Parts: sequence; structure tokens; C-alpha cells
Amino acid sequence: MALSPLNQRRWRNFKANRRAHWSLWIFAVLFGLSLFAEVLANDKPLVVRSQGQWFFPILNFYPETAFGGDFQTEAVYRDVEVQCLIVAAGSQACWDDPDGVLAEARDKGTVQGAAVERGWILWPPIPFSYNTVNDIQGTAPSAPDSVHWLGTDDTARDVLARVIYGFRLSVMYALIVAALTSVVGIAAGALQGYFGGLVDLIFQRVIEIWSATPNLYVIIIIASIWKMNFWLLVALSVLFGWIGLVGVVRAEFLRGRNFEYVRAARALGVSDRVIMFRHVLPNAMVATLTFMPFIVTGNVGALAALDFVGYGLPSNLPSLGELTLQAKQNLQAPWLGFTAFFVFAIMLSLMVFIFEGIRDAFDPRKTFQ
Repeated sequence: MALSPLNQRRWRNFKANRRAHWSLWIFAVLFGLSLFAEVLANDKPLVVRSQGQWFFPILNFYPETAFGGDFQTEAVYRDVEVQCLIVAAGSQACWDDPDGVLAEARDKGTVQGAAVERGWILWPPIPFSYNTVNDIQGTAPSAPDSVHWLGTDDTARDVLARVIYGFRLSVMYALIVAALTSVVGIAAGALQGYFGGLVDLIFQRVIEIWSATPNLYVIIIIASIWKMNFWLLVALSVLFGWIGLVGVVRAEFLRGRNFEYVRAARALGVSDRVIMFRHVLPNAMVATLTFMPFIVTGNVGALAALDFVGYGLPSNLPSLGELTLQAKQNLQAPWLGFTAFFVFAIMLSLMVFIFEGIRDAFDPRKTFQ
């Protein structure tokens, strides 16, 4: 679908802002890769070939009996016994040949995509998931090495895998909350500013009372009653976050409703809904988009802060805030602190640059050459 001339001008202005344009590409690549986190970092193989059959463990459940084992539970692919069953097609040949091709597998616990007899295993680039507890040599947290590129945390989980999953979770949380709070806040501000009078008065009193509610205490109380999860935290964040955009949208609509073209449209019988969202709202978007970098980055920081103090997402989910807490508690492991710092710095900087470019692209007073 072709863009309108106005949107084409906005896109040209955005591309002319080189910092925003390159930030968008870098962020798109990083976020796009994180969407396939299960393919990049997983303790289950991507593809298994055994006994003449194909298996896709990252997509389907396979019991150990499917590979010739004894248990009906899901196969633990990192166990060398399961790997032996797969590559040796359920026979004991791998154990009868201590100097054979599976000697390295017995020592390291992995078989990296090599064909052995009738079976083989293709692992992800990072053969650990975010919750995989690894059998490391020494104490946790362990320093970065050739196996764990960013080291492990204090429970022997791979830091790089947790960063990939945590990055995706933080970005999705921030974007979902920002989108929902923007919809609610813009709608509330538009109603206040356009109609004014009693509607504006009632809304303002409600906002004053609602903004005085200590949202952190509410989150703590709810977390003590119900088990916190992703969507419950999103709902609580939207419940208290929509107020942020009401003031600026209300001011723009109070100013715009008295413009001549708005009065003319009203005199011609155009509905209030069309006037509000087709004629007045586009003029209010520049001021609205000014706050978007702060809303998105604020959501990332809020999620990290809640996880840091223990009232955010469950501990079994990957969390950048929990990684920061581990860095604080394990000062002898500086790689945890450096990893958390650089992940937050890069992620938040890219977001700010992108939304600054979007804001300037929507501003008719700015034209980039």
C-alpha cells in the first residue's frame, strides 16, 4: 500500500536523521533475533535424526521411549545417555567403544551436529536456555569462557541466554504497555480537551485522585495476594500509566478545538468523532510523540526496578532486573554488572534515538536535508 504524500515526507525526514535511521536498523536486527530466541539459545536440539526418523524437539514433545529409552517423560537431550540413544539408534555401541566417536560426548555432555552411525543432533548456537542449570567446573558464578560466552550467574545459568530472552521480554513489555497507555491516555485527553466543561472538570478530579494513589504499594499488595505474571503486570502498569499523556493531549485539544477549520467542520455537520481523531489529533501528535521516548524507556526501567526489588515477574522468567540484582550481590563477578550495564545502555539509547527521529519526522517545522 502506497504511502500518502504527507507520510512520504515524514519517512524522508526520518531517514534523513541518520542517527535515528541507523538506530532503527540496529534495534530491528537485535529485536528480530530475540524473537527467535528459542532457535538461538535452547537446551533442546533444533533437529534430531534417529532410527531413520526426523524429530524437532524445539517444536514438539518427545518422550525418551521415542529414542529407545525407558521413560515416558520428555527426553533430557543434554544427558549423555539420551544422546547415546539418539546417535547409536538405541544400541549400546557407544558405551562399548570408549575411544570411539562418542568419547568426547561422554566427557562434555554434547554432540554437536556430527553424524554418528544412524543418528545425529543439531544444536542451537547457544545450547542453553535461560533456565538451564549447567554443570560447570568450579563455583557459580563462573567467568566467561568458550562455552559460556558471558559467564554464568550465581545459579549456574548461562548469562548470554538470559540476556537474549530478557531483552525480548523487556522490549515486548515496554512496547505493549506504551501502546495501551497511549490509547487510553490519548482518548481520555481528547475527550477532556474537546468537550471541556463538566466533562473536563470530572475527569480532572478523577485524575487527581488516581495520580495520588501509590502504585508501588498497590503492586506489592496484589503480588502478595495473586501470583504475579506478565499480563497481570502489564494490566497494573496500564492502570497507573495512562495518566502520563492526558495532560499534553488535553492541552492540544483545548487549543485546537477553537481553530477556524474545526469550527467550520462542526458547522458543516461533521461528527465530533471525525473532527477529534481526523482533524485535531494529527496536530496533537507532535506534542504526544515528544513523551514517547520517556514512556517506553520508563517502562523498561520500571520493569527492571520491580524485578530488582522482587515484586516484578516470577523468578523463573528471564529478567534483566534480576541480572542487575545478581551483579549487586556478586561484586566478585564483574562480568554480571558490565553485561547488565551495556545491555540497558544500548537498548535504551537505541529506543530514545528512534523515537526522537519519529517525533521530529512528525514535526512540520523540521525538515532534514
